[in-house]
Amino acid sequence: MDVDMWDGLAATELVEVKRRAAIVAEIAEVTPVVVDGAERFAWHDSGGQSAVWYFTPEGRALLLTFDHESELNLYGRGGYAVQESLYRGVPEDLVRLVRDRPENYESLNLVDEATGAAIHHAGGVFWFDGGQWREAEGLLAHCAREGLEPMVESGFGYCTEAYLFGLEFTPETVVGSRAGWYDDEAERAAALREIREVFARHG
Repeated sequence: MDVDMWDGLAATELVEVKRRAAIVAEIAEVTPVVVDGAERFAWHDSGGQSAVWYFTPEGRALLLTFDHESELNLYGRGGYAVQESLYRGVPEDLVRLVRDRPENYESLNLVDEATGAAIHHAGGVFWFDGGQWREAEGLLAHCAREGLEPMVESGFGYCTEAYLFGLEFTPETVVGSRAGWYDDEAERAAALREIREVFARHG
């Protein structure tokens, strides 16, 4: 599933990725913000997992995923240096979007005790260079050293599931993907109406 989701993301035009990110953020009730000109959208499951997107004006993007139960959860155990290393290979102007920034619900900071420098935690670090999505070199190197599977430990599949990459993305498919969410047909119908309104706001 993780590979299929990655292939689905890779096959999706960035403008559509951004639209889906904005819709999912609104459904998840996460307010978008602008960081140094980049638009930030996020999703979380209220249980410690998250996906955070940054879209720059010139058509690049940064995606961070976090699964709090994975081996790539470095918060409180891996330390600043290891977390910093996961971003290696990502252009510095993209990394600056998550350096020395205030914490938020989706992204806590790991802090270097010696310097006070801070960086947002992330198990998965992925970026779009204007033409294709890439896994961060540092993420791949760390996983190779530790014998970890990047797509599994990053929580990529779970954290991007709501965006339905590789699948049709409509109010109906969003509601249909939420097996077990609704107690009865009336609740499901109400959710569908609300999600249709969200889609309408995003064109």
